[in-house]
Amino acid sequence: MLKEFGDGGATLEDVRFDERGLVPVVTQDARSGEVLMLAWANLEALSRTLESGLGTYFSRSRNALWVKGQTSGHTQKVRSVALDCDGDALLYRVEQQGAACHTGERSCFHNPLRAEEELPRLGLTLERVHDTILERLRTLPENSYVARLHAGGLDRVLKKIGEEATEVVLAAKNRDREELALEAADLLFHMLFALAEVGVSPDDVARVLAEREGKSGLRPPKPAG
Repeated sequence: MLKEFGDGGATLEDVRFDERGLVPVVTQDARSGEVLMLAWANLEALSRTLESGLGTYFSRSRNALWVKGQTSGHTQKVRSVALDCDGDALLYRVEQQGAACHTGERSCFHNPLRAEEELPRLGLTLERVHDTILERLRTLPENSYVARLHAGGLDRVLKKIGEEATEVVLAAKNRDREELALEAADLLFHMLFALAEVGVSPDDVARVLAEREGKSGLRPPKPAG
């Protein structure tokens, strides 16, 4: 069972299910904080989520349990489950693989009623690009740049990273802000592709950076032998 639910905090007995035996579940990306979807759970679905660590819900239209990603492959690894202050709503914080919405969108909340400019966040954008790269590598669709990179082999991509890094250096040297942003974006994309090809996730890189945060920038030497 997930440690965040039931160990010194809320328990299953604290959950206030409605007259249908259901409770609403807000599902949130554990890394970015993005709200992905709203679904429902009954006692069995919640229990299975806590036991398996996979996002499990109750379908009101089919009157049956369903595990997110069981057919699509867009699974949810549940990192924590929390109960709200009134005990009548749940929050799943998950690691989402691929799209959360059945339409193929990252989030179900992609139809704005009030349009406003959304400030792009680097971390969230990198996560989305990485997820897209993984999806393209899984399906290898025609006319996909990722599929062409994959077919060309890792060495070709690594050479491209070197070229893009040089372009970043030149743009910075010339203090060309627009060109620097463009070249840095190209470099980050190809770096994300190389990470995906080798099986390293942005989370792996984030953990290394987090461990170094507040420490000396000098990397300790590797032990001899």
